[in-house]
Amino acid sequence: MANKNESITSRDVDFAQWYTDVVKKAEMMDYTSVKGFIDYLPYSYAMWERIQEYLNVRFKGIGSSNVYLPTFIPSSLFNKEKEHIDGFAPETLVATIGGGEKLSDPLIMRPTSEVLFCDLYKRLVTSYRDLPKIYNQWCSVVRWEKTTRPFLRGSEFLWQEGHCLFETEEEAQKNALDVLDIYTDLGRELLAIPFVTGVKTEKEKFAGAVNTYTVEALMHDGKALQSGTTHYFGQGFAEAFGIRYLGRKNTLEVPHQTSWGVSTRLLGAVIMVHGDDNGLVLPPYIAPNQVVIVPIRQENPAVKEACAKLFKELEEEGIRVKLDDSDKTPGWKFAEYEMKGVPLRVEIGPRDLERGECVLCKRVNESKTTIALDGLAKKVPGILHEIHEEMYARAKAHLEANVTEVHSMEELKAVLDKGGYAKAMWCGKRECEDKIKEESLGGTARCLPFDQTPHGHKCVCCGEDADKVVYFAKAY
Repeated sequence: MANKNESITSRDVDFAQWYTDVVKKAEMMDYTSVKGFIDYLPYSYAMWERIQEYLNVRFKGIGSSNVYLPTFIPSSLFNKEKEHIDGFAPETLVATIGGGEKLSDPLIMRPTSEVLFCDLYKRLVTSYRDLPKIYNQWCSVVRWEKTTRPFLRGSEFLWQEGHCLFETEEEAQKNALDVLDIYTDLGRELLAIPFVTGVKTEKEKFAGAVNTYTVEALMHDGKALQSGTTHYFGQGFAEAFGIRYLGRKNTLEVPHQTSWGVSTRLLGAVIMVHGDDNGLVLPPYIAPNQVVIVPIRQENPAVKEACAKLFKELEEEGIRVKLDDSDKTPGWKFAEYEMKGVPLRVEIGPRDLERGECVLCKRVNESKTTIALDGLAKKVPGILHEIHEEMYARAKAHLEANVTEVHSMEELKAVLDKGGYAKAMWCGKRECEDKIKEESLGGTARCLPFDQTPHGHKCVCCGEDADKVVYFAKAY
């Protein structure tokens, strides 16, 4: 690695402070006058747009349509689903006054939109011919969090939430798992992040769900980050909200429901999985700028012309490219774009031009090579793909190196203290799950992986017979 950026705290000294330094100095966000609410600045929002573009294509491929529902939910409507309100009551922001008058039915700022979609579907769905309903909305939600951190946990955050109705349980379960696959692909193809996937325990599942499926990422410091979830709700919400339709046998039926979502928490995952002591290291396909061109002695007419020519050629190849011809020094620019994590930097100076070359610097490994300018633009897509693959392989190696099979509480606590996943056998009892969290000082069951091949037959906690494989970890 090149000389460390002294304005950024080292990850291994104080990971939390490193994270705060990076999101501020890379101009991803700014704090606002309301605690827990942030301004999403252009650099982070551009990454969110890449996620939106990717998911919109994939969602529409499974028949989803985008909609937008109101920001506020009447308390009377929100309270219809007891399990749901119990799960979210501590986090809700409630408006009690409107137009200077006390509201007879206080309005809840949406923490999630199940009740809004149920209310909509009750009006829209009357026959089996109206099904399936596969809707998604891009919006923000508010959860009054006590402890916040930019992108990872905020009082308001951006996300997408899909809400769907189906005739059968089979269709609904397939939808939930299909979207889980889409989220896994998002990690692989856009974020260069490998996910652990599986089913949440009864304790950790979404309030009101029958099953919650999850994608979990492992951060540099060994903590897990729940990066997206899909839910099979069964018929509970539909029953509570009185959604009925005339079925194929001319009888009233209750539909099966799913919900799924990812949020701007994914930006936090990208930062913490790939970043280093010099700042961001961005995967090419989510980076706002994939290439930056830095002229050396830009007052030289030949340098200026060569940079402008390459800029145009890269744009024609569909590359997101920035030409920094500002009056800042080349050294300042190198440090700036290193800190912002731009995947590929191109340096062009008079001596390079004499040889018909330029200098390429890859942010992922900080390697510098010289390459011919002629035909470079055609090669850049392949170079960016190589960078993406290297970043994914590095993250996958980190994940695999930090999954440890454990057979006792002592082993489990040791793994969680160090950081990483403790892969344990579990009897399925809530008491053991609670005890593991208490004794490990915060370790939680992240998921039951789909591969349930046992590595023992006794519960890691109580020693009784166990047939469930669980990944435990400390998490954000």
